[in-house]
Amino acid sequence: MKKFILLLLVGMVSCSIFGTNVKRTEAAQKVVCIDPGHQSKQNSQTEPIAPGLKTKKMKTTSGTRGVATKKPEYVLNLEVSLKLRDALKKKGYKVYMTRTKHNVNISNIQRATYCNNKKANLTVRIHADGSTSRNAEGIQVLYPSAKATQKINSTSRKAAVNVLNEMIKTTKAKKSAGDGLTPRSDLTGFNWSKTPTILVELGFMTNPAEDRKMSTKSYQAKLVQGMTNGVNKYLK
Repeated sequence: MKKFILLLLVGMVSCSIFGTNVKRTEAAQKVVCIDPGHQSKQNSQTEPIAPGLKTKKMKTTSGTRGVATKKPEYVLNLEVSLKLRDALKKKGYKVYMTRTKHNVNISNIQRATYCNNKKANLTVRIHADGSTSRNAEGIQVLYPSAKATQKINSTSRKAAVNVLNEMIKTTKAKKSAGDGLTPRSDLTGFNWSKTPTILVELGFMTNPAEDRKMSTKSYQAKLVQGMTNGVNKYLK
């Protein structure tokens, strides 16, 4: 009887370890590319917003700035992105980042191309919002909807839904832009993407209360947990 119990316990432990290894292996096969939006110095040169189009936009800008914290958006974006990277790595995902410092010169086409080359299962672009109204608040997630991105539009929307829902659960924030989901056909970073991609607007830096909140460790942890849960739900 003792031998039977011992064998049973060994079997249970083995199954548990094997199951964990399977999950880690599955996650390790998935690639997430994180693009912390903007950079310290904008590049006013222009580039086509989509393959084959003559319409052009600036290569990259420095973003908005917190009205209360005075923190530049590009700083907040990287703070959160680095934490998201670490959280996803703990889940077993292979994670790449378009930038890990502020003093870079990377255009939106280059950011999209970088993630394409990494064969990302999902590209997550991290940004913060701005508005002429200081009362505007909440999270929204953008996804591509252009002709140039037809192959990834539906899968990108699915990722956007999962990430938005999980972020709202963890942060208890409001959804901005109505239902919090916004299709876009005019974003260079989307239109040059060949991988499913989303853009997360963490909140409004032009709202004093939300601006302060987004710079706290506790709220950033909630934002990251929500994004991690959403990415995990989508990729599984």
